[in-house]
Amino acid sequence: MWTEGGGPEAARELLRGAVAIPSVSGQEAAVAAYLQGWMAARGFQAQIDGAGNAVGVRGHGPLTVVLLGHMDTVPGDIPVREEGGVLYGRGAVDAKGPLCAFMAAVAALPDTALAAARFVVIGATEEEAPSSRGAHHAARTWQPDAVLIGEPSGWEGLTLGYKGRLVLRAQAECHNFHTAGEGQSAGDDLTEAWFRVRAWAAQAGEPGAVFGGVQATVQDLQAGTDGLTQRASGTFGLRLPPAVSPEAAEAAIRAALADLNTVSLTFVGHEHAVRHPRDNALTRALRVGIRAQGGTPVFKVKTGTSDMNVVAPHWPVPTLAYGPGDSALDHTPNEHLDLAEYDRAVAVLRAALEHLAAGAAPKAG
Repeated sequence: MWTEGGGPEAARELLRGAVAIPSVSGQEAAVAAYLQGWMAARGFQAQIDGAGNAVGVRGHGPLTVVLLGHMDTVPGDIPVREEGGVLYGRGAVDAKGPLCAFMAAVAALPDTALAAARFVVIGATEEEAPSSRGAHHAARTWQPDAVLIGEPSGWEGLTLGYKGRLVLRAQAECHNFHTAGEGQSAGDDLTEAWFRVRAWAAQAGEPGAVFGGVQATVQDLQAGTDGLTQRASGTFGLRLPPAVSPEAAEAAIRAALADLNTVSLTFVGHEHAVRHPRDNALTRALRVGIRAQGGTPVFKVKTGTSDMNVVAPHWPVPTLAYGPGDSALDHTPNEHLDLAEYDRAVAVLRAALEHLAAGAAPKAG
């Protein structure tokens, strides 16, 4: 099984090694070198690109398939351990598990698939940071015919879309005064700004709908005074559906807060929502792979964001996100991945990529 690049145990060792190397966003060099070395030893043309991405290419056919995962993680040390066939560690689910599944599946592809397609595996940097440096670099470098994004979907899940994002940083400032006196404090004004943002979000898009509505959350609040001036600041996160662009959301919020003269606004993280079609050569290939493993394909959309949001405007081709793991464990202290599910996801991917390549191969006669 998986004779080209080793069997399931070799794929598990790849994952164990990757999870054992810390790689918080901006500090991915060590894990990139590890992944590059693994791919180079298995016949990939492997390199570290200008953004620090670990890139491996196998195959020489006319169809180009990009498998874009990310190797960075959020902070938070989780001791790496294996218990009862479950691997614990930061990044096991988000998203070294999906990325390593991509690498293992491509390493296992037979020559027939490699003659029909070129498979580009990218371990991207800074997906967990607002910069998305690795994905932006990849989007400028490659011109794929199909794209897989490495994110946990569960081995039977196919993620077609993600919500967009907008981040508002608001700061209120006013002269200091005695708390027994009359007047609005900087904290009062910032709180009023948040209430208006929340009220706008509640009626925007499709109110009450999970994917179609706008979600608003407070990410950070601070307040204080130097004795002369009061200052209060807050960071508010917005998750946006396809019907509400970041630009439209910014304009609406600026209008809603226009009379709050003490509050200044800065908007960052303008990411548009994306939702891809569910029936194309790529989704059909993944459905074939899932059914071959005895599963039932399930289509999903997610309320977070991923590198799919970054590359979608540049790559208008069949795209979906796939990978082992439960996304509810992302960023949590209990992040872990069932290794049997990981094995199954690698098998699904190998079968799907072979099926996709077979559809692109020239027909004899």
